[in-house]
Formats: sequence, C-alpha cells, structure tokens
Amino acid sequence: MRRLFAVAATVAILILALAPAALAADTVSWTGRGAVISVDGTVDVPAGQTVDAVVVVNGTATVEGTVNSVVVVHGTATLTGASVHNLVVADGTANLGPGTTVTGDIATLRGDVLRDPSAVVTGRTTSLDANLAALAFALIPVLIVVWVGVYLAMVVAGLVLAAFGARQTRAAEDLITRKPGQTLAAGLVATIALPVAFGLLTATVIGAPIGLAMLLVGLPLLAFVGWLVAAVWVGDWLLGRRGTREAEHPYRASVLGVVVLAVAGILPFVSAIATLFGVGAVVLAAWSGFRPDAPAPAPVIPAGPTGWTEPYPTAG
Repeated sequence: MRRLFAVAATVAILILALAPAALAADTVSWTGRGAVISVDGTVDVPAGQTVDAVVVVNGTATVEGTVNSVVVVHGTATLTGASVHNLVVADGTANLGPGTTVTGDIATLRGDVLRDPSAVVTGRTTSLDANLAALAFALIPVLIVVWVGVYLAMVVAGLVLAAFGARQTRAAEDLITRKPGQTLAAGLVATIALPVAFGLLTATVIGAPIGLAMLLVGLPLLAFVGWLVAAVWVGDWLLGRRGTREAEHPYRASVLGVVVLAVAGILPFVSAIATLFGVGAVVLAAWSGFRPDAPAPAPVIPAGPTGWTEPYPTAG
C-alpha cells in the first residue's frame, strides 16, 4: 500500500508541477517530456519518445514509447512495446500488448488489465476495491461516533439557547405559529438576498472583510440558529399537545425538538424547510427588535360641556 500511495502522489505531482501539459479533446501526439492529460480525447506516444505522465479521462491512449506513469480513468490504454513504470486503471481497461514492460506496480479500481503472454510486469498488481471496502467498514464506527457527537453538541447548543435566549426564542416561535406564510417567505428571501448582498460587499475594498466574515461565519451561524429555533418550536408543539409546555425556559422542548428534527432530517428537504422557517422567524424577530417603535397616540381628553355655566352655589 505504501508503494501505491507513492504512485498516486507521484502522478499528482507530475500533473500539477510538470510543464508543458496538454488538455485535449482530440488526438495528441507527444514528442517531448512532460505530462499529457486527455479528457474525452486520445493520446498517442510513439515509439522512441519519453513522457513523464499520461492521464486519460474518458478517452483512449496508445503508448509505444516510454512513460513513467500511466493513469486511465473510465477509458482505455493500449500499450504495445512500451516501457511503463507505474500503471493505474480506474473504471477502465489497460491492454498490455506484446513487448510491453511494466517495471513498477499496477493498481486497479474497478478496472481491467488484459495482459499479453509476452508482456512483463516486475511489480505487483493490486486491486484497490477490497482495500476501499475494508476502509469503509473500518470507518463505520468512526462515523457513528462523529454523528452522535455532532447531535450531542446540537442538544447542548439548544439548551444554551433555551437558557440565555428564551425570550427571543419564544418571540421567534410565536411568529412561526401566527404567521407561517410570512415567516417562510422571509426565510426564502433571506436565504437568497443575504448571500448576494454579502457577496457584493466582498467585491469592495472596504467591505471585503465584513462580507467574507458574514459569508463564512455569519450566514452558517444564522442557519444553525434558525434550525435550533425550528427544533424548539417542534418540541414545544409536541409538549403542548400533551399539556406539558414549559412556561419560561424551553429546556425540554429544545432537547426533544433537536432529537425529533435530527431523526426526521433523514427524509429529504425536512431540515431545509425547518431551517427556512427558523431563519425567517429569526430575521423577522430581529427586524421587529431593531425597528423604531411607532409613536404613541396622543391621549384622548373627553370634551366638557359647551357654553358658560354658573358655578354651583356654596354654603356659607
């Protein structure tokens, strides 16, 4: 495996560092050193020519000269009388014709290598399919631990929101309940307008730091808080159906809502729709908080009787 990783690293370095390189959709005949990259095309390395790397993606390669590394991705490579050090075939086919010599290793990933009896391979031929399957199986416990850790962190975040932002959370929940259409529309508008606005701000010299900070930190934080608000609303709705809705800090609602919404988020679009409602509620609640209060109406003083009236007589 160490040698295979070395092969992959060598090919990547050759692709990125060596020059010149050719990206082709037509037939390319290479007559000098460098890296040849063909996408949806063909590559021809004639006999007597030396190339550092040949990469074929969804195309064909005919190699009769000397190549250090050949990479075939969803394509076909035909080697006849060629000298190749390393060969990598992913979802493709490599034909090792007569007189071909592979001095290094051959690695395949859902690929086929057809070898002529006179072709010589001095290294190892390794299939990466089994290695990837073993890696995926080994990663399952790690993914489960990461998944549980992420949702535990979300439960903690919901409890923090319930502890320090109960009033704001209740205000946002009330908007979802009383004005669902307006809240969803606000979430859609904010999801589209805010990235565009901050992207335009990033294009300016003065506003670039603010725009980048909002795009990279502010908007993801807004989406996360919106999701938490929606989760608390779900928890409150479920508790309210049982008559156990909390009056002040929604601790139980936050835990219950996060768990329920996380499980329901497995279904398509559930988390996205919940986030839109939550973001809309947060935006509307924030707008209501920053909007200046309307002036209080002048007190109405009832009018007295019209005309002149004599004072009441007094005793004495």
